[in-house]
Amino acid sequence: MLVAPVRLMNHQVLIEVCVDSVGSAIAAERGGASRVELCSDLLEGGVTPGAGLIEAVRSSVRIPLHVMIRPRPGDFHYSDEEFDVMRRDIAFARSLRADGIALGILHTDGRIDVDRTRALVDVARPLSVTFHRAFDMTSDLTQALKDVQTAGVNRILTSGGEAGCLQGSENIASLRKHANGNIAVMAGGGIRAHNAAEIIERTGVREIHVGLATSSDSPMVYRNSRVPMGKLPDREYTRSQVQEEDVRELRRAIS
Repeated sequence: MLVAPVRLMNHQVLIEVCVDSVGSAIAAERGGASRVELCSDLLEGGVTPGAGLIEAVRSSVRIPLHVMIRPRPGDFHYSDEEFDVMRRDIAFARSLRADGIALGILHTDGRIDVDRTRALVDVARPLSVTFHRAFDMTSDLTQALKDVQTAGVNRILTSGGEAGCLQGSENIASLRKHANGNIAVMAGGGIRAHNAAEIIERTGVREIHVGLATSSDSPMVYRNSRVPMGKLPDREYTRSQVQEEDVRELRRAIS
């Protein structure tokens, strides 16, 4: 009775790991990741990384590198100035030998901004373009799928408009059906080794996007607990990094 899921799991599933450091990128590759998405400020959902980080990661891994293009945290409706920053960042990422970019632009009513998305796709070519989880913030997922196809995007990253892929699995499966192979549907949101196979089985996706970073204590011996460096408390002496074994465990779970 599990014939169909077994056939599904025998096909190779692409694993994209979201990273924010050279160390995490190297660990992702060693653990069996198919691709990395490079961001900064993951606590805010990810923003565009700096040129030095892009260049260092590109020099350190051989697997495809996609770069997040997001000029600030918060919503996905951008000013003219922010849009210009995105254009510049895309051109810079391309010059630094990125293989793709991830972006998302919306109108204030929750629709895809097709014209601006298409303009950024044109700047990015020949790089691959992912419309990231701004897609999940749209007012109509089915219409949003049509709109990103019109804009020339290669794939969408989605949790099905829900907090995680398990909750949104029916929507993801429906989007994949409507995509009809014309655009890739990549599942992302709450995927871990213990639920990845179930999510893939429910949705039929061939690409998944994962975080997998774990926190560790800082090696700093002297610590001044009186001075906060950010808005989140107790982050000054905590680090997060992807661990090679966690990626390997995920790969085993879906193989």
